[in-house]
Amino acid sequence: MFKRSATLMILAILVAFAPPAFAQTTGTVQFELFKIGFIVGIGGGSGTLTYNGVVYPLNVGGVSVGTIGIAGVKMAGTASNLRTAADIVGTYGAASASLAVIGGGKVAQLQNEKGVILQVQGLELGVEASLSLGGMTISLK
Repeated sequence: MFKRSATLMILAILVAFAPPAFAQTTGTVQFELFKIGFIVGIGGGSGTLTYNGVVYPLNVGGVSVGTIGIAGVKMAGTASNLRTAADIVGTYGAASASLAVIGGGKVAQLQNEKGVILQVQGLELGVEASLSLGGMTISLK
């Protein structure tokens, strides 16, 4: 009897603290970014987060170019460790540098202060050097 009661109590605790079956922790993201710079760069763009069947429009800022260039990039991927759609908001850090001339693939993994991880890839068009997505900020529109 005691063994059965203990098993039921453990099961009840596990069910109470388990996330709901319908809650997702991963969504999909799409971004269209632009960058222009001479020594110091500026950039930004827009995108969407699709999470639990709802599409959320996003603003993106803080994309920078370390030296000289102009480029645009379309990226798509996943956003993981989400508890709510608002968790995507924040500043993302990454160590990413590359050289792209008239098109090239980009892959990046970024993380914000809430632990949300973006894994994105895409195609870059233009000429630029030392692309850095570190410091990129995302906000909900």
